[in-house]
Amino acid sequence: MTTGADNATMSDQLAPNAGTTLDSNGVHSGNGEVNGSSEPLSPKKRTRTNSQDVEASESSVKRVKGVAPIKAEFLIHRSDNKVDTKDEVVDDDAAEAADDRYHKGDARDGGRGKNKKKDKKQKGQNTSRTFGSSRDKLPLCGTRALSNEFSPKECQFGDKCKFEHDLRKYLKEGRREDLTTFNGQCPVYEVKGYCHLGWKCRFAGSHSEERTTEDGRQELVLKVDPERSGKMSEGDDDEVSVVNVVAKEVKFGLSRRKIGTPRSDQYLEWIEKNKDAERTMFDNAQGDSETLKEEKDARRAEYVEAPFRPSEKRRLYYGPETPVLAPLTTQGNMPYRRLCVDLGCQVTWSEMAMGMPLIQGERGEWALMKAHESEISAPKFTGKNTVVQGYDNSTDLKFGAQIAANKPWLATKTVEVLTDYCPKLRAIDLNCGCPINLVCEKGSGSALLDSEAKLEHILRGMSYVSKEVPITVKIRMGTKDNHPTAQKLIKRLVLGGYEAVESGKGTSGIAAITLHGRSKQQRYSRSADWSYIAECSSLIRRLKKEKDAQTDTVAEADPRDLANGGHVYFVGNGDCYSHEDYYNHMDNANVDSVMVGRGALIKPWIFEEIQQGQYLDKSATERLSYIEKFAKYGLQTWGSDELGIGTTRRFLLEWLSFAHRYVPVGLLEHLPPNIQDRPPRFKGRNELETLMASEHYKDWIKLSEMFLGPAHPNFKFEPKHKSNAYEIEAEG
Repeated sequence: MTTGADNATMSDQLAPNAGTTLDSNGVHSGNGEVNGSSEPLSPKKRTRTNSQDVEASESSVKRVKGVAPIKAEFLIHRSDNKVDTKDEVVDDDAAEAADDRYHKGDARDGGRGKNKKKDKKQKGQNTSRTFGSSRDKLPLCGTRALSNEFSPKECQFGDKCKFEHDLRKYLKEGRREDLTTFNGQCPVYEVKGYCHLGWKCRFAGSHSEERTTEDGRQELVLKVDPERSGKMSEGDDDEVSVVNVVAKEVKFGLSRRKIGTPRSDQYLEWIEKNKDAERTMFDNAQGDSETLKEEKDARRAEYVEAPFRPSEKRRLYYGPETPVLAPLTTQGNMPYRRLCVDLGCQVTWSEMAMGMPLIQGERGEWALMKAHESEISAPKFTGKNTVVQGYDNSTDLKFGAQIAANKPWLATKTVEVLTDYCPKLRAIDLNCGCPINLVCEKGSGSALLDSEAKLEHILRGMSYVSKEVPITVKIRMGTKDNHPTAQKLIKRLVLGGYEAVESGKGTSGIAAITLHGRSKQQRYSRSADWSYIAECSSLIRRLKKEKDAQTDTVAEADPRDLANGGHVYFVGNGDCYSHEDYYNHMDNANVDSVMVGRGALIKPWIFEEIQQGQYLDKSATERLSYIEKFAKYGLQTWGSDELGIGTTRRFLLEWLSFAHRYVPVGLLEHLPPNIQDRPPRFKGRNELETLMASEHYKDWIKLSEMFLGPAHPNFKFEPKHKSNAYEIEAEG
């Protein structure tokens, strides 16, 4: 749906329904009023939309399953007067396509570095994707980048250096002209008072000037605002307001095995010492004779006290006021999480990080642990928590880290280094839900669902070495379609397996479980099964009663082995696309909170809708402002030079490959919208809204150019969606 409309004209146009809100029956109220009231609907007063309401509504458009019910006046008809339909094939596995992150990429976008086995064919749906390069025509030598014209640093390569040393030549011929977006002001300098990219910055004119020296010469100098700058630094901590920045010395020490993991070594040694006693106890489990009972007691006495206990960990809280942003591969980057936090998200997760690269000190993997300062503030808390005693909201955080590991020793060592060098973590989550073959073939992700004892062992080890940081887990219904196993797994994780209870090792020590309502085999081919999530929620409540019934018995769990005061929170995940979906899941499935994935990719203001309890008919101009905000956050994260702009553009286009699927609620005949519905071709209420609904990559690039300028001649973008799965090149 390429519109070809002028960018400047479209960006200045306002959609007719700017700021309009709708009630659950799709009635426009105007000026933010809902049902005649100027106040947003509270969760208790909100109305519900069900199938009977839809059938009873008087409408000119009949609702068809799988098709977005767009009002007739916005549909695009073919010459034969039939409704035109989109030909795109949406690949929603792109949201969890972990194999995409194994490409060599820019150092600042989490690339894995060089591939040592170049001749070996890579596996996965995105391994052929390339993004080109965004570099200066004449690269400036690093000794000149941060120096004034007449006081450069000495280059150790001298005349043999292959980079440009003449500053004026570089500014004139070596790079493209300064950008005029953001009023020509550098987003980094605007916040920090200096720009760590110096002359390479595409906004260099906003923080440089030409001064006259004492001998009458004109010198180009970089400006620094002393009130905002503080101490200038170079390296890993140049990003704006970032926490969990790990020093280069630590990464080097990990890569050279100069930094050990003493807590993990102690725990693994404890496991090894008790292995024989546990095996004998398990083998002799059958029978009720006094001899067996005495032998079991003797074996239990041989056990050595565990070196660490999970009971003293920081307490967690999940509630209706804490909607969760799912850990999203590629798009779960810091600028996007920051945007979602601005719009009301209360809990965020890092992209899934692989355990082995972390303990080996790989820069790209550790970059995933960085969080913005807005993510380390406490989540919203109404003070009505009567479940977990001792919860302190003032010490809570929004940001947590998700990891993948396939062996107990790998998971424990990964958790130890994370808790040692990333002090700002709400929790550490083990990914047991990723369905991508590249991950599962190595025994990680969803592959762990079929290894219950191993998974319990992994989580227990993570809990023992994580100090005060709670451990959580995310799972799927099972590995095979129509064969859910999550209930059996949940029971084991909450109460502990038989051999663990008998041996005295206790429960897994987890503080929360997140269940995605699909199997590994299903991926996204069907709607999430919230009825099964509700069954699992009821199971957890029954298990709580069972634990209470075990008090003063041999089977009673040691209180020291119980995280979060013994209360395991339960979070549901899958197909949450509106506040109606959110609160319906909260009420009907009885989950503690809901994790939002694709719904937040398509419309990140879903968190705002949840907070206000009403639909928000965002105008095209408002949605464009979110794109602008993401672009600014991206430049502050990845840099405002040519390389940073290229990286920001790539991740912006990744987001737009989801965001274009949003259909404004003001164009819908029926509410609520369904995340699985696909719209026929339609036009928006103005040209900008039509452009933002386009499924063509060239229009996505056009939107990116409004804030990042024309794409670099060598920039390439290959959408994950199969309808656009061919290489394209942006025009310079």
